[in-house]
Amino acid sequence: MIAAAVALGALALALAWPVPVALSRADWPARSPATALVLWQGIALGGGLSMIGALLAFGASPAGSLSGAADALIPVIAAGPILEGFGVVHLAALTLAVGLAVHLALNLATTAVRAERARRRQHRLIDLLASPASASTGARVLAHPVPAAYCVPGLRTATVITDGLVDLLDDDELRAVVGHERAHLDQLHHLVLLAFRAWHAALPWFPIANRAERSVAMLTEMLADDAPRRRVGVEPLRTALLRVGSSGASAAYSDSPTASAASDERVLERRLARLEADLHPLDPRARSATWLLATAIVAVPVCVLAAIAA
Repeated sequence: MIAAAVALGALALALAWPVPVALSRADWPARSPATALVLWQGIALGGGLSMIGALLAFGASPAGSLSGAADALIPVIAAGPILEGFGVVHLAALTLAVGLAVHLALNLATTAVRAERARRRQHRLIDLLASPASASTGARVLAHPVPAAYCVPGLRTATVITDGLVDLLDDDELRAVVGHERAHLDQLHHLVLLAFRAWHAALPWFPIANRAERSVAMLTEMLADDAPRRRVGVEPLRTALLRVGSSGASAAYSDSPTASAASDERVLERRLARLEADLHPLDPRARSATWLLATAIVAVPVCVLAAIAA
């Protein structure tokens, strides 16, 4: 049991600092953002499971198994002496494990509720202020001189552009911008970003949580760029990004994570550099190896915890 706790602790430490730092500084994610996004999700989920699992394994070590520890401790929690073999350190580890799991789950739930409320508020404003979807773009048009575009996900989705954007861009450039926003909706990027926003909200003092959220947001922007690049071409998309970026205005009104990422100057620079470089995707073997690595990162703590519980 102690060996399992040490192994999970070492894995949690690796996934908490050196591995995500190396991934955030690597150049290859720009070549295959979908693969990098899967790896980021594996790191986040595997890291959380490893942290909780290490504490559970250490706290349950005197009983030999998680179920054994629960059977031994639950009857004496309210009253009675602590059983022989259990100390304050073991009880603290078990308490921290349960507390961390509940804390992460509650933050995920509250972040999802706040996001849903914001989406409903956005939809009400769109219904009130925006014109019906145009035949040429399929997007709702908001009467405002600032060039902007954003999407609102949910059971009822909406893509919104402003009069300022329509006046600024030509038809191909406008289709590229609308295609980018629709790609966010089609690929459900808001769900991916929701989990990382919740992780950052739960552990705001944890530097990797912020780094992971920003890296994942950048990857979703790159993924959304790929759809209009295939349909409209690189040049209209690149020109649209330059024009909207040079207008001095934010690229979006929405408070969604994708909107925040789209308006970040550093993200814009990386997106433009990626379009200009015309990078080739990773080799299929490298992509398969990365997917296997992401799966292994999650499977290891799950298997260790299952073995301990059994």
